[in-house]
This record gives sequence, C-alpha cells and structure tokens, in this order.
Amino acid sequence: MNALGSNVPLKVDRAQLQKDFDALAALTEPGKPWTRRSFTPMFLRGRDYLARRFTEEGLTAHIDAAGNLVGRWAGRNPEAPVLMTGSHSDTVPSGGRFDGIAGILSGLAAIRAMRLTGFQPEHSIDLVDFLAEEPSEWGLSCIGSRGMVGALSADHFAMIGPDSERLDTAITRMGGSPENIAKSIRSDVGAFVEIHIEQGPVLEAEDIPLGIVSGIAGIARVRLRLEGEAGHAGTVPMSMRADAGMAMARLMLALRDAARAEADRGRGHFTATIGVMKLEPNGANVVPGAAEAVVDIRAENDAAMEDYLATIATLVKAAATAEGCRVAATERLSRTFAVACDARLQALIRDAAEIHGFATRPLASGAGHDAAFIARIAPAAMIFVPSKSGISHAPEEWTDTEAIARAADVLALTLSTLDQRPLAPAA
Repeated sequence: MNALGSNVPLKVDRAQLQKDFDALAALTEPGKPWTRRSFTPMFLRGRDYLARRFTEEGLTAHIDAAGNLVGRWAGRNPEAPVLMTGSHSDTVPSGGRFDGIAGILSGLAAIRAMRLTGFQPEHSIDLVDFLAEEPSEWGLSCIGSRGMVGALSADHFAMIGPDSERLDTAITRMGGSPENIAKSIRSDVGAFVEIHIEQGPVLEAEDIPLGIVSGIAGIARVRLRLEGEAGHAGTVPMSMRADAGMAMARLMLALRDAARAEADRGRGHFTATIGVMKLEPNGANVVPGAAEAVVDIRAENDAAMEDYLATIATLVKAAATAEGCRVAATERLSRTFAVACDARLQALIRDAAEIHGFATRPLASGAGHDAAFIARIAPAAMIFVPSKSGISHAPEEWTDTEAIARAADVLALTLSTLDQRPLAPAA
C-alpha cells in the first residue's frame, strides 16, 4: 500500500510530459539549439511558459527575492515543513534540451499525477525553477539557489556582466528583489529532491534506469605554470633543451595517473582534467619557453581531494626538473567542498523505485547542481536518468521521455511518502 492508498504506484502522464518538452525545445535562440541563456529575453519566454503551466496544474506561481520561479501546491498544514523539488531552465550555449528542464517538468508531472488522484498533501510542495544554475555571463553559477540559502554576497551583487550591468540589477530585471534576499533565506524546507539527467555514460552502459546520487563532488581548480628556455626548433639539440611543453606533457600524464590512483582507492568518485593549456611563444618552429595549464579536480571525498592537492606540488617539481625547467606558479584558483546526499532520502527513493520495479544504482555526481546549495538548509537528494552516449552540454544531448517519466513516477511516490511522515523543520 503506497502513501496514496493504492496498491498500484502512480504513473505520470507521458503525453503531457512530452508536450511540455517539445514546447520548451521550441523556445531557443535561432540557429543555436537548445539555448536559453539566463537573463536573456529567450530565458524569460521559457519562464513565461513554465509559470503558465504551473498555474494550469493548480500551483500558485511567484518569483522570489533571488529570482527563482516558485510554484506552490498548498498543503493542509501551513505550519508543516515544505517539500521541494525542481531544477533549472537556463542552458549552456547550444546544450539544454534536457539538462535542468528535466527536473522541472518531471516535478510538474509528479504533482499533476498526485493531484489527479484527489490527493491533498499535508505539507506544501514547492516546484522551483532556480535562476542561472549554469555559469552565467556574470561569472557565477547557481545564482538562484545561492540566494535562497543566503550564499550571495555583496561582492557577488557587484559583479559586472554584459553592457556593464551589475548582477543585482540583473536579478531585479528577472523579477527578483536583491535588497530582500538576506531576509528571505528559506528556513521552512523539510526535504529537497531533484531529478537530473546523468550527463555521463554509466547508467546507459549498465542498462540501469535510475541512479540514486550518493553525493555531489567538490571542485578545485589549480593554475600551473612551467618555464624553460625558448629556442629555435631546428638548431637547439634535443639533449640541450629546456622544453616547457615537454615538461607540461610529463605533468599531464603524472596528474592523470595520480587521479586514477585516487579513484582506485575506493574513496568515491574522483576525476582530474586539463582542458585549458597554452604554450609560449606558441610558434611551430620554436621550442616552448613556457607552458601554462588549469587542472580541474572533482572528488566526492574531501580527504581524497586534499591528498591529491598536496601531491600536485611534488608532481609539478618532478616534471619540471626532468626537462630542465622551473616551476613558475602553482596557484589554487577555487575550491568547493563535496556534499553528501541525505541517506534517508536515498533510501526512500530506492524503496519507491523498487515498488515501481525499477533497478537503481548509487552514483556520484561529478557536476555541480542546485541541490548542493539547498543541502545547506534541508536534507537533499537527487535522482539521475540516463544520458544517451553520456553526452551533455551539446546539441546531441538526449534522454528519452520514458526514462524521465520513470524518474517522475518515483518522485511522485517519494514525495507522497514523505508527506505522510514527520519532518524536522529546517535548522
């Protein structure tokens, strides 16, 4: 017997879910599918569609102080902690048909399925489209979720974006009220569950319909600079070179091997990537005199991250020495910490999936999500659905509607189950 009083688990309306995906996919910048960058007119067109759909499904929609679109299904007990779900509708350039929007539309589908049974929740349920989860033109991501939990500072508000517009001005333009964010921090959320596409290859490769996210990786970025001696590519003997490019090549392999070793130690998800690298003077007939790179490190386990960061200095020095070069910089650019998903919520999701007959597996998120910030004020968890070929942030990003609908089925049962259980108010 599930929480709605039926032996048959709810199934969301697949046809309506598909209709909503198609409608939002049509709202894209011309020639750049599927693009709705935050703070743009196209983003607001997508928001208008969502607000209209929220209202059609019986939710009361408003924009909060941080610029988030919130649809509320009012519960019988206005004093009870709120249940929350949702994600984001903004996209990276040419890459957002499912990323983010799957979490909003599956939340809407789950609420619709519950409402059509006549179910009336004890707790209010909020469906949220968080503002600017993707990195914005202001150089900041997760703007709406940061604002909801009190993680936007005066320095953030003063960031300058296109046309010299301050971030606080841009939030106001989205319908928010930056001057009221500090006094609008949510303290009433009892639980948050976010559905998201995996953005990786694991679920598809293992033919598993749902991933239950164990945690969201912390991220560190480190700038590395090696300096040698530039010279003529045809006249400096190989044995007499101080080739910064070769030193960087050694370092890249050493960093990869060290990351693999951390991943093999059984301390959770761990990756290290060099996606930015430049040589100086960058001439085809010149031995590189300098090489610079940024390494992106992601770890589910903060101790593993710290161990790796401590190892970098040794690896940099060894690579430089081997090629007769010197270390010019090892600079930590940024560091965020890992967020563990709530164990109780993970168990409830697993139980709901089992009732529906869906296999699951635990899976860490190597990407950042709004859930990482909401976890500061409430227990939080995530459900992943497979991404075709593991592709995301690209026009080819694809997840079948049925795959997302399965997650929405599980979300409906998870929310209705949570609604029948006592929830501690947010701290």
